[in-house]
Amino acid sequence: MNLHSIILLRHEILLTVAAVGVLFADVFVPREKKHNMITVSLIVFTLVTLLGFIPAQGGVLFGGSYQSSHMTDFMKDILNIAVLLIFLQSTGYLSKPENSWKITEFFVILMFVLIGMDFMISAGDFVIFYVGLETASLPLAGLAAYDRYKSKSAEAGVKLILLSAMSSAVMLFGLSLIYASTGSIYFSDILPKIKATPLIILGFIFFLSGMGFKLSVVPFHLWTADVYEGAPINITAFLSVVSKGAAAFILIIILFTVFKNISREWEWILYALVITTITIGNLFALRQDNIKRFLAFSSITQVGFLLLGFMGNNELGLTSVVYFMLIYVFTNLTAFGVVEAIYNASNVETISGYKGLYKTNPLLSLAMMLALFSLGGIPPLAGFFGKFFLFTAAASRGYYILVVIAALNATISLYYYLRVVKAMFIDKSDNPVAKFRSTWPMRISLIISSIGIIYVGFASNIFEFIYSLAKGLL
Repeated sequence: MNLHSIILLRHEILLTVAAVGVLFADVFVPREKKHNMITVSLIVFTLVTLLGFIPAQGGVLFGGSYQSSHMTDFMKDILNIAVLLIFLQSTGYLSKPENSWKITEFFVILMFVLIGMDFMISAGDFVIFYVGLETASLPLAGLAAYDRYKSKSAEAGVKLILLSAMSSAVMLFGLSLIYASTGSIYFSDILPKIKATPLIILGFIFFLSGMGFKLSVVPFHLWTADVYEGAPINITAFLSVVSKGAAAFILIIILFTVFKNISREWEWILYALVITTITIGNLFALRQDNIKRFLAFSSITQVGFLLLGFMGNNELGLTSVVYFMLIYVFTNLTAFGVVEAIYNASNVETISGYKGLYKTNPLLSLAMMLALFSLGGIPPLAGFFGKFFLFTAAASRGYYILVVIAALNATISLYYYLRVVKAMFIDKSDNPVAKFRSTWPMRISLIISSIGIIYVGFASNIFEFIYSLAKGLL
């Protein structure tokens, strides 16, 4: 392996070195000082995140099985930022005495999951894609069951691994049909052979069904609320942001390149998925009181909006999806950070329990309000600009009715987002969440995320930068 190969693989190599290094460091740390591994892991992963932004030329490795470009590198950097924020938010949870035995495992497992996601994003064939997907999926079942003495956490782990196995089987069957029709697993070889034949369309439907599970697209969403509720909040945040982001990135790359010749067929499939996902996500979010189930159905709705960018099927569509995911990282992790901070201090995880929160914890209430307004698409926050470009991408292809339906659903979603704001700022409670101070890493995470919600929407150069990367990829 030469220097060029090392630079192309820098994200994966850095993560591997970091994970193994943290494991070795844990061996030499006495049991009574295991809490120091939190600081060590944060420092190491911060360095990994910063080094990932080192610019490098794209290229191909392993006979075309691994492909690197400026866009794929930027996608990996977005995921690194998200994981770093989650690590910062997890310090309160890991500092509890009952969690002291599993500090190092938490960081190492998530790093290895991220390695799988990076390989998946850079896949040049369906074997590397699938290996990366499973490397990223299987450890998440263990993380969902991390609170092993809680029945809901164990239930979340069992449901996630069983349904992941089923979705993987469905996806593999679809890939086998595509291989049977084209005679190749390499993306570059498959592209010219893809035609709208019944066998390829059937294979594509099975493939999309498997990816739909990873994205929580309706009707493949039924696991989401139960797993989100049972898993620890930081793992729920990872599933909602990082896992969905990686799946969205590789799916849009594959659709816009490998399956470009049958775009008219899959655009109409996505047309139906957008409507059902946004509408059903909204309807179920209206009924929730548990804040994690609420954010689960909110994330399903947001995925429906995200699919609008897929309808663009051009540079604008790819740009709008990546831009929206960058905004979604800051927005959703602000919301999950506030939820985790409140739960660690008071064990409250219901919307009704947030009544009167502004009186006792005004800064957390303001951060949560920013996140919910951004998720609702209220200007001038970044979420508004993210949805605007998604709508623009779909409209550029003439899907005006779909955009109108999505806009109506966006209006409906304001109701349940404002319901949480009303509970915090207007509703009174005889027993509100007591005033408390979050850990410094949690505060740093919320400050970074809140700044991102405001700044990314106004920084037009970010959208232009992503657009230039999209032109280079497509």
